[in-house]
Amino acid sequence: MQTKKLVSMSSRTGRDLQRYNVEGCRQVVGCIPYRFKKNYNASSLHGTLINELEFLLISSQKSPRLMFPKGGWELDETIEEAAIRETIEEAGVLGVVESKLGVWTFKSKSQDTFHEGHMLTFRVSEELDCWPEKDVRQRVWLTAEAARSVCTHEWMKEALDCFLEKEISGRLRNQEPPRTGRLALNGQEEEVNCSVLIRSLCLPLSPCSTEESRIGRVTQGEEVVISLPC
Repeated sequence: MQTKKLVSMSSRTGRDLQRYNVEGCRQVVGCIPYRFKKNYNASSLHGTLINELEFLLISSQKSPRLMFPKGGWELDETIEEAAIRETIEEAGVLGVVESKLGVWTFKSKSQDTFHEGHMLTFRVSEELDCWPEKDVRQRVWLTAEAARSVCTHEWMKEALDCFLEKEISGRLRNQEPPRTGRLALNGQEEEVNCSVLIRSLCLPLSPCSTEESRIGRVTQGEEVVISLPC
């Protein structure tokens, strides 16, 4: 017999403890829940990190529109506690809050007022079978590209972009030794820091077996060829 995991709590209601900023905007906290694919190899530099990630989105209570979990930040909790609570209540997952992505001001479609949204990253370790809003929301795991495409809020898409930029840059910075090489752009060559350039282009790194490794990319009609010494 399978034992179901259960969160013995209900969603918070009411706004008696709701936080507001100095301009009177309601403060909300949201998370970008993510996980690595099951076959992800952290020691490998083959492929881009974007392809190794999956993101959890949830539906609105009143429509099939998809978004990341978010909700009101209350006076009796830290921003991390609010993020964990909202993610459990709405998405039914457990994990670790890792870092803050930023603050966005957005207009609530339902209330026609401006809110202050704080977004954090949330690495998922466990999915619950039962959670407070299971009966009113759907949840779905998507790739980065699909998540950005279907997310209904532009400010959440911007937060996802910040997350991807931070994660990719951090991974390459920690695992990739600094290297310089020759950059050929439309027939003109110059010496560049290839580590920085590869991060900006989100290119994969592969071990090279010849005197140099050539990585090509076509962007808006311009061919970029990087020559890296082995």
